Amino acid sequence: MNSTNDTQQNNFSAQAISEIHDKNKSTNSAVANVHPREVRKWLESGEAILVDVREADEHARERIQGAQLAALSTFNPSQVRSMAKPGQRIVMHCKSGRRATDAARMMAEFASTGLAISSMTGGIEGWKTEQLPVVLNTAVSKISVMRQVQIVIGLGVLAGAALAWFVHPAFIVIPAFFGAGLTFAGVSGTCALASIIGKMPWNKLNSGTDSCGI
Repeated sequence: MNSTNDTQQNNFSAQAISEIHDKNKSTNSAVANVHPREVRKWLESGEAILVDVREADEHARERIQGAQLAALSTFNPSQVRSMAKPGQRIVMHCKSGRRATDAARMMAEFASTGLAISSMTGGIEGWKTEQLPVVLNTAVSKISVMRQVQIVIGLGVLAGAALAWFVHPAFIVIPAFFGAGLTFAGVSGTCALASIIGKMPWNKLNSGTDSCGI
């Protein structure tokens, strides 16, 4: 009896693993990686649109001409789908490729409708490696809002821990506050600290960034 149950459980597990593998394989096959020079040809011919999934401040600092912003932290596949005209490809790009691949996989549900979804190999860094042009805005802070948020939180946690250790245990509330803030940001997808930092004078062109994501 136990042997029969074990066999059934093993068969069920093998089937479940196979289904997951097939699903992942299908999703991955729906997302193609395209060389930057090929992407440029598509853009020049109007065959594709380019979607930048980096954050707003990254896009403001350095961007590819014509790229439309759809930050991964607030990514809406249906909204991105509506950016393309009938017959156009959608190509995702980020800094080096990882976020663009994630975004392209989120769009994979539209592949069954005939929509061609791609991720640009190497992101904007790969684009620049090919000596292709970018639009620079040197007025934007070189340190992204994301990094500024991380620096503030890191310093706050370190200061709170030090004060709790050397001055009074009650100061432990400081790192607890930052921890609660990060938890809320992860659950809600918004970050009050990022919104505040984004409104600072040195980030005045970075408005629109309100996520604590990395």
